Amino acid sequence: MERLTRQKGNVVRTQWRSMTFMVVVTPAGLLDVAAPDAQADLALVITEESPLAIAQSLMAGQKPGVRIEGDVQLAADVSWLIDHVRWDLEEDVARLLGDAPAHGIMQAAGAMAHAVRQFAGRGGAKDTADGSSA
Repeated sequence: MERLTRQKGNVVRTQWRSMTFMVVVTPAGLLDVAAPDAQADLALVITEESPLAIAQSLMAGQKPGVRIEGDVQLAADVSWLIDHVRWDLEEDVARLLGDAPAHGIMQAAGAMAHAVRQFAGRGGAKDTADGSSA
């Protein structure tokens, strides 16, 4: 929470195809659902359109492409959170969707986390998970 307080009001958008999930950092350093019309300060977009192709690449140990755009410091803080905050999200998602879908979602989230770390370490430009420029 302490780390995120400096990011208060910033919005992170995660997107795959037409599905978008946006969160805003609260003044207390927590995450809350952002308003639908909020402008994203950091965008994480899975570039692969096909769910089958994403599943195949994950099962082969590869990461789906992720385009990252926006605030480098926010990306670094999101990366830190991914590395240090522990929450068994897969178990919670499995309660809603079942074990197999939850596992696939978590693998995709891990690939996005890796891409965010790479983005934060490079200082900005549009990167994909495989290291190529978008």
